[in-house]
Amino acid sequence: MAATGSEKQGAKAFYVTTPIYYVNDAPHLGHAYTTVAGDVLTRWHRQRGEKVWYLTGTDEHGQKIMRTAEANNVTPQAWCDKLVEEAWKPLWEHLNIANDDFIRTTQKRHTDRVQEFVQDLYDKDEIYKGGYEGPYCVGCEEYKLPGDLIEAEDGTKLCAVHKKPVEILKEENYFFKLSAYGPKLLEFYEANPGFIQPESARNEVVNFVKQGLEDLSISRSTFDWGVPVPWDEKHVIYVWIDALLNYATAVGYNENPAKFDETFPANVHLIGKDILRFHAVIWPAMLMAQGLPVPGRVAANGWLMVGGEKMSKSNLTGIKPQDLTSHFGVDAYRWYFLRAIAFGQDGSFSWEDFTARYTSELANDYGNLASRVAAMVGKYFGGELPAATADGDAEKAIHEGLAKAVSVADAKIGEELDFQGGILAIFDFVKQVNGYITEQEPWKVAKDESEEGRARLATILYTAAESLRAVAVLLNPIMPETSQALWESLGAEASLGTLAAQPVQSAATWGQLPAGATVTKGAVLFPRLEEPKKD
Repeated sequence: MAATGSEKQGAKAFYVTTPIYYVNDAPHLGHAYTTVAGDVLTRWHRQRGEKVWYLTGTDEHGQKIMRTAEANNVTPQAWCDKLVEEAWKPLWEHLNIANDDFIRTTQKRHTDRVQEFVQDLYDKDEIYKGGYEGPYCVGCEEYKLPGDLIEAEDGTKLCAVHKKPVEILKEENYFFKLSAYGPKLLEFYEANPGFIQPESARNEVVNFVKQGLEDLSISRSTFDWGVPVPWDEKHVIYVWIDALLNYATAVGYNENPAKFDETFPANVHLIGKDILRFHAVIWPAMLMAQGLPVPGRVAANGWLMVGGEKMSKSNLTGIKPQDLTSHFGVDAYRWYFLRAIAFGQDGSFSWEDFTARYTSELANDYGNLASRVAAMVGKYFGGELPAATADGDAEKAIHEGLAKAVSVADAKIGEELDFQGGILAIFDFVKQVNGYITEQEPWKVAKDESEEGRARLATILYTAAESLRAVAVLLNPIMPETSQALWESLGAEASLGTLAAQPVQSAATWGQLPAGATVTKGAVLFPRLEEPKKD
C-alpha cells in the first residue's frame, strides 16, 4: 500500500515490525492479532501523512523447523516455501494487511548480512568459544533457566510455555558477552521508561536484568539447518540471533545505507509477551555492541485465551482466522480483537462475545446509523445532501463531540497503542450521533413543510451525514472495506477524493462534505449474522 499525505523525502520513517513467525504450522488467531494491530497502527500513521514502513515475515531456521520438515518427509526449505506461499502470505492478503515488506530468514539478502553482523562482533572480541550444558526447549528454541521450568507429576521438567519436557543439551558453542551489558541496559531502561510496554512487562525485564545476565550461546553444532557461522562452519548461528537481525537486514543493513538511515531503528516492535526477553534484553545489547541505535519501543501484547489456556496449536486451541472471517467478515474480525481486548493484557475469546459485540456495536449502532441517514436523505431530499442552515446547541454538541473523539482516538491509537481506548472514543461518538437523531426526530420534523421546518430537517440530516463522513475517516485504518463503502455512499469519493488520502486529524474539521453530494443507500455495512452451521 502506498503511503499518503505530505511526506518529507529523507525523513525518518515510522517503522513498525511484527515478530517474524515460525513456519512450523499455519497461522492462528494469535499471529493475526499482532499483525492486525501493526496494520492498524501503520495505517493510522499513514493517514497522518507520515512516512511509514511496516515489516512482517517468517522465521525459517532452527531445530523446530527442521524436525517439522522431517516429520512431513520434505526438506526444511521445501516446507518453508509451502507454508509461506500457501498459508502465511494468503492470510495477510485476506486480512487486508498493508505491509511494505515480507522478509524470510532464508533469503540471501538476510543470511549474508547476518553473517557480516556476527563476524563483526567476533572481530570486536564480543564473541568467544566455550561450552554449555542445560535444559533446552525446542519449541522456544531457548536454553531455560531453573525459574522458567515447571515440574510434571512424575518429576519431569517441563517448559512453562509449551508444557512439554525439555531436553538436556551439551555442546561446544560460541558465546556473546551479554553479561557485560547488564549495567548499560539498566541505565537505558532508567533513561527511557517507555521503552518496554506495558508496565508489567517493563518490571519483569528490569528485575530479570538486575539478577545478573549470563553470556549468551549464539551458535549450535548439533544440527545444520541455519546460517553458518562464517569463521567456523561446523556451527550455525543461533536461530534467535538470526531472527532478531531481520529488523535490520530488511531495511538495508550493510547493503543500502540510505534506506537504513531513513528507517532504522524500529519505532515500535510489536511482540508476544513470551518473546519479551529476546527483544528487550538480547536485541538492544546486540545493537549496543555494534554501535547501532536501539528501538524506540518494545510493546508486548498479551495472550489470547480459549477456555483458560493460551491459544496455540500444541494446546489444540489454535483457531484459524478464516473460521471467523467467513462468519463475521474481515472488517469485523479486524475490529473485534482490538475492541474487546486491552492491548498488552491477556484476553479471552469466545464466539458468544464476538456475536454480541457485532450485533450491538457494529450492526445496531454503526451500520444502522449509516442506513437510516442514507434512507432519510433519499426520502426527504431525493438523495441530494442538503445544506445546514439552522445550526443550534444540539449541532454544537455534535461538533464538540467529534473534536473530542478525534483527539482522543489519535492519542490512544497513534501514540499510546491503546487500540481499545481509541475505538471506544470513536464509537462513543457514534452513540452520540444516534442519540442526536433520536432526540431531534427528523421523521417528525419532516411533517413541517414550512421554510423553517425544511431548514431544520436539512440541518439534522447534514449533521448526521457529516458525522458519518468523519467516522469513515477514523475507522478506515481499522475497517477499510466498510469505511470505503460508507465513503462512497455519502458521495465523498466524488466530492472529497479518496478515503485513504484523508488525514485522520481532518476528521475533526467540520463541514467538509459539500451540500449537493449524492447520498445513496448501499448494501448493509454489517448484515445480520446467520446461525453457524452445526457439524
